[in-house]
Amino acid sequence: MPAPPDRPRNRLAAETSPYLLQHADNPVDWYPWGAEALERARREDKPILLSVGYSACHWCHVMAHESFEHEPTAALMNAHFVNVKVDREERPDIDRVYQLAQQLLTQRGGGWPLTMFLAPDDRMPFFGGTYFPREARYGMPSFADLLRRVAEYYRAERAAIRAQNGRLAAVFEDLTPPPAAPGTTLDATPLVRAREGLEHDFDATFGGFTGAPKFPHAGYVERLLRHWAASQHAAEPDLRALYMATLTLTRMAEGGLYDHVGGGFARYSVDAWWMIPHFEKMLYDNGLLLGLYASAALATGDPLFRRAAAGTADWVLAEMQAPTGGFYSSLDADSEGEEGRYYVWDRAEVRALLDADEFAVLAQRFGLDRAPNFEDRHWHLHAFVALEEVAAATGRDAAATVALLERGLGKLAARRAGRVRPGRDEKILTSWNALMIRGLAIAARALDRPALAEAATRAVDFLRRELWSGGRLWATHKDGRSHLAAYLDDYVFLAEALLELCATRWRAADLEFAVELADAALAHFEDSAGGFWFTADDAEPLVHRSKSYGDEALPSGNGVAARLYARLGFLLGEPRYLAAAERTLLAAWASIERHPPSHATLLDALEEWLDPTEVVVLRGPADVIARWHRDLSRLYAPRRLLLSVPDDAGPLPPALAEKPGAPRGVAYVCTGTRCDAPITDPAVLVRRLRDGIVAGG
Repeated sequence: MPAPPDRPRNRLAAETSPYLLQHADNPVDWYPWGAEALERARREDKPILLSVGYSACHWCHVMAHESFEHEPTAALMNAHFVNVKVDREERPDIDRVYQLAQQLLTQRGGGWPLTMFLAPDDRMPFFGGTYFPREARYGMPSFADLLRRVAEYYRAERAAIRAQNGRLAAVFEDLTPPPAAPGTTLDATPLVRAREGLEHDFDATFGGFTGAPKFPHAGYVERLLRHWAASQHAAEPDLRALYMATLTLTRMAEGGLYDHVGGGFARYSVDAWWMIPHFEKMLYDNGLLLGLYASAALATGDPLFRRAAAGTADWVLAEMQAPTGGFYSSLDADSEGEEGRYYVWDRAEVRALLDADEFAVLAQRFGLDRAPNFEDRHWHLHAFVALEEVAAATGRDAAATVALLERGLGKLAARRAGRVRPGRDEKILTSWNALMIRGLAIAARALDRPALAEAATRAVDFLRRELWSGGRLWATHKDGRSHLAAYLDDYVFLAEALLELCATRWRAADLEFAVELADAALAHFEDSAGGFWFTADDAEPLVHRSKSYGDEALPSGNGVAARLYARLGFLLGEPRYLAAAERTLLAAWASIERHPPSHATLLDALEEWLDPTEVVVLRGPADVIARWHRDLSRLYAPRRLLLSVPDDAGPLPPALAEKPGAPRGVAYVCTGTRCDAPITDPAVLVRRLRDGIVAGG
């Protein structure tokens, strides 16, 4: 609801985060996280009420409408607490610490909105949870009652709070697993155990690796594809790994998780069948899934995977790229106050839009001839019947059936364009942009769509221009302002994306930028014991400095770092990068051994350490090596780094400069620290790379 016209806006009005600005008109006396709020809490001896969420979060909106816009509840918050609002996408460091604390204190999973109560002197949490309703329900107390009880507990139980905070601080100290024992040898055992673990958790009917809610887990699927690729030339290729990957990709692309009208994927499915999503669309999910579907299309030739990748890329370029080049963060789940309203359909509306042939095909394919699947009154498009069956039932061939589907979906898209759109979070995050740049680079090669590489290049140029200054990155940008010191993910995700983009189209400046980022990460984030902290050595100190190894919603920063430094080290012949990769793997070893599947990104790095990346450098006239590059890009080889460096590329690092070009083109193939004799015949090169000895496929 809008604020009364005479109500002054709170301190969040000066922020750039759309999520914080959504709360600038609340009657709550909100502060952004910072010295002013923390000092007031200490001075007045008031606990801090920390509320963490993000712009596209449905239950964050619910709690805001129920409690933060409610004058009596806001009055309680203002009377007893110093209230601090945090956008978890801008401050993942704060979110990580207090999500972990919430799980330790409550022994339950975390989530958003996160609601934590902190002692004012040391900012240690003494109570917390996630969503709390305004009125008691769902087995939870009313938020107002909770506020009174927490305030009273803080006044009456200081000694107990201090004791609990001391215990929590000790737990934080013990959280980082010790590095591997001296003399430990890295081996492939975790790769085998991860494959076994994924098989155990696999849903053989609907794909995926959990029940409801079901998340895409792009890292799991990529690990299975890579495992299959590495086994292709074995006596018994692991076709089961390929099946698990492709069934999951098929069910997601055919299900309601994918937006069949507009392209792109929602964040997760609320059911086990991939039917009804939580409708928010996040840039990071779509960056990861774009690269994954493009790679799967290359590996299998499946047109469904190609269509899903192409549709996702089209959506990103149409709806998520700013005029300046960077990519926006997310689309809300809600529009007009209702979750999913923008995306769901009434059958009568669809029937009126389509001709009889189009409706016959769409109704059978997407369940419009069945009972409603969304809130018992609407239809959300989910593929119930295979295209082949639809074609047979309607007496058409596959091509004609697909044409009718696409024509009908185009009409739905035109109608949907007139609806009230979900809100868009237009802040530009470095790490999420990096994931999309990487996805676009992979898709540009796999789909042979140079325009995707051009879009990625525009984003790179924006990030370098607006978020790179004095050898350091900023984490976020909006309304012409870049701010907040960047995190590990920002540096290593962007460096890896630059390397991937160099493998799509060559720019020496991008490799140089990747090296600068890699060096900055080593200087400011590496732990002397191995591995990387999430925050820099000069970042604001929090109650815990995080160093994690497992994948979460985003790939592990340590996993991406290990993969990046191994690839850069082999490409540039740089021992210090190789040493950093090895130190990271050894530091993470105990964590990897405990549960290999949840460390998929680190396992990719381990695989490339044990069986080193194959680096292929093409040199010669640009038009000649471009033809070689297109042919080689049609091969699925996840452990191959292919660079096409024309003769006029300008200054190059020594490892590339010492590989001269030839008038008809020449290829240099190196595996780890060993290089073959130059190859000048493209047919010989293709045979050499197809033999599977070192490239994993």
